[in-house]
Amino acid sequence: MDNGASSYRRFLDGDDRGIAEIVESYKDGLILYLNGYVNNIFIAEELTEDTFFRLMIKRPRYSGKSTFKSWLYAIGRNVAIDFVRHHSRQLDTPIEELESCLAQEQSLEQSYIKEEGKIAVHKALSKLSVDYRTVLWLVFFEGLSNKEAAIVLKKNERQVRNLLYRAKQSLKAKLEEEGFVYEEQ
Repeated sequence: MDNGASSYRRFLDGDDRGIAEIVESYKDGLILYLNGYVNNIFIAEELTEDTFFRLMIKRPRYSGKSTFKSWLYAIGRNVAIDFVRHHSRQLDTPIEELESCLAQEQSLEQSYIKEEGKIAVHKALSKLSVDYRTVLWLVFFEGLSNKEAAIVLKKNERQVRNLLYRAKQSLKAKLEEEGFVYEEQ
C-alpha cells in the first residue's frame, strides 16, 4: 500500500491528518494535470479543491487495483470533465473539442499509469547492486547488445548473459516487494 492509500485509510478511520497528508502530497501535481483540461490555472486550483472535497464528503472506496495517485487523478479528471460539460454552453467551446478531450482521456490515463510504472522501475533499480544496475542500464536503457555490454564491463558474453539474468531476477523481486503489478501485453 502506498503512502496516499495509507493516509486515505487513516482518514476513513477518523484521523483528519490523513487527508491533510494527501492534500500536501498530491495538490501541485493534480493542479497541473487538471490545468490540461481547462487551460486556466485558477480554475484548475478550484477543481483540485473540489476533488479533495469530494474525497472528504463522498468518501469513495479505493480498491487498490491501481496506485492511489492514479485513482485520485481519475477522480480529478471526472471533476474536470463535469466542469467542462457544465460550462461548455457558457464557454462556446465546440462540441468536437470536448469529444476529442473525452476520447483522449483513456489514452492519458494509460500514459500516466505507464509513467508511474517507469518511476517504480527506476526506484527498484536504484536498490540493486552496482553490477546488476549497470548491466540492466547498458542493455535496456542504452540499448547495447550483450556483446557490447561485455566490452564495456570487461567481461565475456556468457558472464554478461548470466549477470543480466540474475539482475532481472533481482529487479523483479524488488518490484514485487514494492507491490508492482505487471501489465498484461
